[in-house]
Amino acid sequence: MKTKIYSILAGLLLTLSVFAQAPQKMSFQAVIRNSSNALVTSTVVGMKISVLQGSPTGTIAYSETQSPTTNANGLVSLQIGAGAVISGTFAAINWATGPYFIKTETDPAGGNAYSIIGTSELTSVPYALFSANATSSAGSFSHYKGELFGGGIIVSVYKTAGVEHGLIASLSDLSAGIPWATPSYTSITVSGGATSPLDGLANSNAIVADFGAGNTYAAGLCRASTAGGFNDWYLPATFELLDCMNAASIINNILGNSNGMYLDNPAGNNGLINCYWSSTETNANGAWYQATSVLFLGWYNTLKPQAYRVRAVRRF
Repeated sequence: MKTKIYSILAGLLLTLSVFAQAPQKMSFQAVIRNSSNALVTSTVVGMKISVLQGSPTGTIAYSETQSPTTNANGLVSLQIGAGAVISGTFAAINWATGPYFIKTETDPAGGNAYSIIGTSELTSVPYALFSANATSSAGSFSHYKGELFGGGIIVSVYKTAGVEHGLIASLSDLSAGIPWATPSYTSITVSGGATSPLDGLANSNAIVADFGAGNTYAAGLCRASTAGGFNDWYLPATFELLDCMNAASIINNILGNSNGMYLDNPAGNNGLINCYWSSTETNANGAWYQATSVLFLGWYNTLKPQAYRVRAVRRF
């Protein structure tokens, strides 16, 4: 079956990872899908990774092979520089003499009959790597929007007191339609308070404390998720959900429209069906949601029994 690395070459997902007293490495993640756009899950794949200098067909500065296993979401994770070396030394690459390109060759059967080949130029990340080798990188970021990391995809990155943090969205919607509250709580204010526009985790925990654990309502579904091996997912607050929507173009280019943020067609349903719940409550009867159509982009207060989409988030 023909297989492909889905959209990964449109924006190569790399993260700087520098280790003291050890060779430098660069993390690489890719979502692998077959020709039917289905995830290739829990499968060992064979990969050859090459760093090319000058052009997409340039000189090979470094080359290695690895045999990673896709996870339940079709995601492979590996560190370039940690594989079986074919040629070159990863730590010896002079990133200042770029441009550099990453060429990936993949055999979905786990061998070396590579049938999936793609090349993408490295832009900011190699220069961050060079900066880490040459000067202080206290003001630089090692993570970025669109990076597959922490069981999902990064939608925002920031620093507080010099420490890097960010918001990660799940790799797909957890539901295409689920109510904000269970029937017994559709007209009751959350006693612990779930009105923060910024802290969805606090909102979600307060909701679950009232409603009880379960996956029949939006916040409970998120808090019950173990996507990517993490159990700290939650229903985003209004501005966290806005971070997801602001990154929709990047998310959908990387994950594809089927797993990306749903972008409603106003001509089809006037923007009133496919919206996303936030965890921010407005009153006993309503909570905020985000409409996704061009004509209806904005925040709305709606009744809690309404079934809307859910995209979980977590922090790092």
